[in-house]
Amino acid sequence: MILDDFVAFDANGLYCRYGDFYLDPKQSAEHAVISHAHGDHAVPGNHNVYCTAPTADFMKLRYAKNAGKNFNLYSYHQTFNIGGVNISFISAGHILGSAQVLMEYRGVTYLYTGDYKLQPNPTCQPLEFVKADVLITESTFANPNTIHPNPTEEIGKLNHIKTNILLGAYGLGKAQRIIRLINDHVPHKKVLVHFRIAPLNAIYEKHGINLGNYQLYNRKLMKNQDEYVYIVPPFTFDSYYRATGVTRLFASGWKNLQVNEKDTLYISDHADWNDVLQTVEQVAPQQLWTLHGDGSHLKKHFGDNLITQALV
Repeated sequence: MILDDFVAFDANGLYCRYGDFYLDPKQSAEHAVISHAHGDHAVPGNHNVYCTAPTADFMKLRYAKNAGKNFNLYSYHQTFNIGGVNISFISAGHILGSAQVLMEYRGVTYLYTGDYKLQPNPTCQPLEFVKADVLITESTFANPNTIHPNPTEEIGKLNHIKTNILLGAYGLGKAQRIIRLINDHVPHKKVLVHFRIAPLNAIYEKHGINLGNYQLYNRKLMKNQDEYVYIVPPFTFDSYYRATGVTRLFASGWKNLQVNEKDTLYISDHADWNDVLQTVEQVAPQQLWTLHGDGSHLKKHFGDNLITQALV
């Protein structure tokens, strides 16, 4: 029997009362199952952290001694138990080390997707579909009007930009994907990275991910040639709002983050409407629970064919 209260939000985040653990808690917790290392999913200070090895490396780089007291590392499909709930990580395709969390309790399976992506990305493991009785999906872009473009076509837009490019991108996940896309599809562009992105790249390479060619930013280089793409994190990008002699772009799936009316770069690391529908089809759940976005479109789409509710 599906437990309607198997997971629920409290002041600390998404809590499983039956196993006494949190999924991506918003504040430090005794037992924290972390889907991936982005800051809105992986906070510092947890006592017991359960995650993949890359996620642990990113958290330790970002939070140093406050990353967490005890790290329990698991590979994909390796089963562990917290408070009587059997748990395993399934690749989510979002960033390196990202995982869906498959939970089994009293013969019922619950799949928490975390953030996930179906588009191909050579800088992380692809999303894997598994069956579950309940699918707990992010619905960040679960809107019929949201269909993400082909990332290869988007990165190809750089071909017609002849100036140096200042490219804003989130330092973890997005930046590495962009580096590889440039190397694969616009290889005449030379990639420079901000010094805060370089240590994240090193973790990718430690785990066997080939990003392609790039080098640390050097102001002199950009003065000598107009084929450089300088990738910077958001805080640096914002500080360069008066930059001249460059084309400013921000790589994102959010339209409001596009900063150049002429040139846009819509590259998302989340599932769009069609991706969510495909995921539901593949997982074949009896119930669909939504979070991190507006689940009303999914509820309307499935109607009486699938029990759909938003976790609040």
